[in-house]
Amino acid sequence: MEKFIPIPSDKEITIEKQKARLLRKTEWWRKKISKGLCYYCGNRVSPKDLTMDHVVPIIRGGKSTKSNIVACCKECNNKKKYMLPFEWEEYLTKLNSFDPERIL
Repeated sequence: MEKFIPIPSDKEITIEKQKARLLRKTEWWRKKISKGLCYYCGNRVSPKDLTMDHVVPIIRGGKSTKSNIVACCKECNNKKKYMLPFEWEEYLTKLNSFDPERIL
């Protein structure tokens, strides 16, 4: 049985983005980025270079809540795009199991 995930309206997306902008101005967010760690790859990154990512993307039904927002490097954020957590894990697994010798 497939699960149905409703696609948020443009208005709902705008509201969630506004909530994220407000969260970015909070002490909670400043504390989160002060660690300088990417949530996904674990690399050390300058706090000013960390980006805000919705673990479950807004476009896929995610909300701008503290439990759904993480700090990550721009590279991971750009690669993750609109993937759900299980899709991201699958992507990383395939990426890490890639063996260039198999192509030859």
